[in-house]
Amino acid sequence: MINADCPNCGAAVRFRSADLPVRVCDYCRSSLVRSGEVLQAMGKIAEVPADVSPLQIGTRGMWTETPFELIGRVRWRWADGGWNEWLMLFADGSTGWLGEAMGRYMALRALDHAAGRTGVVRALRDDSPIALGMDATIDRVRYIVTDIKQATCVASEGELPFSAPAGLAMKSLDLQASDGRCASVQKDRGQVSVYVGAFVDLAGLRATNMRAFEDWPMPNFAA
Repeated sequence: MINADCPNCGAAVRFRSADLPVRVCDYCRSSLVRSGEVLQAMGKIAEVPADVSPLQIGTRGMWTETPFELIGRVRWRWADGGWNEWLMLFADGSTGWLGEAMGRYMALRALDHAAGRTGVVRALRDDSPIALGMDATIDRVRYIVTDIKQATCVASEGELPFSAPAGLAMKSLDLQASDGRCASVQKDRGQVSVYVGAFVDLAGLRATNMRAFEDWPMPNFAA
């Protein structure tokens, strides 16, 4: 954990992970980029719009028998709606993403060595045509493309592995396997990223410290 002061407003800033270079100041919304112990303010980040997500920064849970805490979020918008991508910091120091859209959740980890292993990844990298239903074998698992979206970043908050300013454009592919596993392939700023994981639910994640809403009873598993 690293404690510092925001170079823009002077507020206390805490990095839970020494491996993450970006933190949005909770007070002035400056995007802070860290190099060692030096913080540099790189402009303001828009506030994440209100939604009805039961998740929040500080929500904790368990995936693949490893405890995690949500420490960051990127909000994306596309033509028919939007979704959240929450950054999970695991107890072993690694990170993953919890995608949230219309009450469905995908828990994913980055697969650094997968780029170029499948035609869909190469097609996205080369801006070649991609169609729904295309096959994609990633790390010996066969998926099909189930969704293709052009998305724009609305806002971000907390700690992140990259800067996510409003207006950042991304092309995103969702993929599913027959056994419940899923994958996401994304391209932004010319780079392709591959993530693999599974569909999950909040009960299975044993989620706690969730947001409370009026007239929404907190689930028993979160008590």
